[in-house]
Amino acid sequence: MKHIISLAFLAIITLYACKEQKKTESIQQEQPFAIAPVSTETIERAVIYEANIRQYSPEGTFDAFTKDIPVLKELGVKIIWVMPINPISEIKRKATGDKFTSDIEDDALRSKYLGSYYSVSDYKAINPEFGTLEDFKQLVATAHEHGIYVIVDWVPNHTGWDHPWITEHPEWYTQNSNGTIIDPLDDKTGEPYGWNDVADLNYDNLDMRKAMISDLKYWITEADIDGYRMDVAHQVPVDFFETATAELKEIKPVFMLAEAEQPDLLKRAFDMHYGWEVHHIFNKLAEGSAKVSDFQNYMQKVDTILEPDDIVMHFITNHDENSWNGTLKERMPENKALFTALTYTMPGMPLIYSGQEYDLEHALKFFEKDSIPKTKGDYFSLLEQLGKLKQNNEALAAGLNGGAYLPLGLNESLIAFSRRKGNNEVVFVGNISQESQEVQMPLEGKFQDYFTSEFVDLGGHVIILQPNDFRILVKK
Repeated sequence: MKHIISLAFLAIITLYACKEQKKTESIQQEQPFAIAPVSTETIERAVIYEANIRQYSPEGTFDAFTKDIPVLKELGVKIIWVMPINPISEIKRKATGDKFTSDIEDDALRSKYLGSYYSVSDYKAINPEFGTLEDFKQLVATAHEHGIYVIVDWVPNHTGWDHPWITEHPEWYTQNSNGTIIDPLDDKTGEPYGWNDVADLNYDNLDMRKAMISDLKYWITEADIDGYRMDVAHQVPVDFFETATAELKEIKPVFMLAEAEQPDLLKRAFDMHYGWEVHHIFNKLAEGSAKVSDFQNYMQKVDTILEPDDIVMHFITNHDENSWNGTLKERMPENKALFTALTYTMPGMPLIYSGQEYDLEHALKFFEKDSIPKTKGDYFSLLEQLGKLKQNNEALAAGLNGGAYLPLGLNESLIAFSRRKGNNEVVFVGNISQESQEVQMPLEGKFQDYFTSEFVDLGGHVIILQPNDFRILVKK
């Protein structure tokens, strides 16, 4: 009898195991390109890439971008930030200068102007300019297949003027004394920013907050994205982001980037914020109007005000800088490589903007179709090499597990520091002056020049740096 029961029990277990195996296989078929959940360990040596879908290819589509994801992997990219994927409002659609498309009578001319990504008409829909929802899902799945996370650019501060909430819930928007919905105001001056193609949302309304969080959840459950970049995060209450992030993390681990430089956003809401202040220091150093001590003072301040697990995103260009504030050719004509290498070696996460890897030299149009070059050159190779160094040397990790930052005080012409973690050490030294420099490093030991593979014993060795030249030395 016991034997019969045992056989029956074994049959039940076998049947259950077969069902579980089929269930697992079914899930794997539905999600064939699994990726490890976002964690500190998976992003601390990451490079982030800002994808401008409209301008990335002649087609300006998700499909065209997806084909190049393997190329981004060559650059060490671990996170793709996709600029807003939502439909753009027709009402008050931006054209050129102060004009809306409605001000243009000529049909052919009017059709050129596609509007601003940041004037969203529907948070839960795809901009047909880029393709379909299925196309976007394929982009995410392909990125995951290559071990890359995808975050979406979200516009929480305002919507376009034909968003359904405008008519369905006008109380969800900021209104003036006459009850008229207004465009966003600068909190410091009380005056409009001039963003008159969008309507300001009212975060005092709790129902609006709930609807916003619901729409944020949609893209995680529907398209399996890995987090968000939040536009003008400094304009939205911190407590909203804390609530939103907590609820998103109940679905899956997420990575959150704030377009702000605001330490309190990093406490419970975001993993990373912008390094705006040091970006402006880079520009001033590049043009000769700042000193190395300005950079070192910034680094000392950040070390004081940020927590060990906070991450700063470092960049020499992005969509705003390229389109509105000057190209790299204009801002850093002689020392772009030096400041690029600096963003990879200082504590934080480096950003690559669409076209930067191909040495983009013109300002991309913002409200109409444009394109980027696609020829690999020396700068692509530089980014490729820097990406490998960032990935493979634990001294260059960001956040909590990053190597210690040790400034090497030399002179006002030389940015120099060491990053140390365990037995690993990486040294950066760059000459921002227009004169050659003889450098005696205040370090001992055997190092290898990362780019030439030449071994250097720093004890007593003098390094010659030409104007705008730099070295990265790795301890051996």
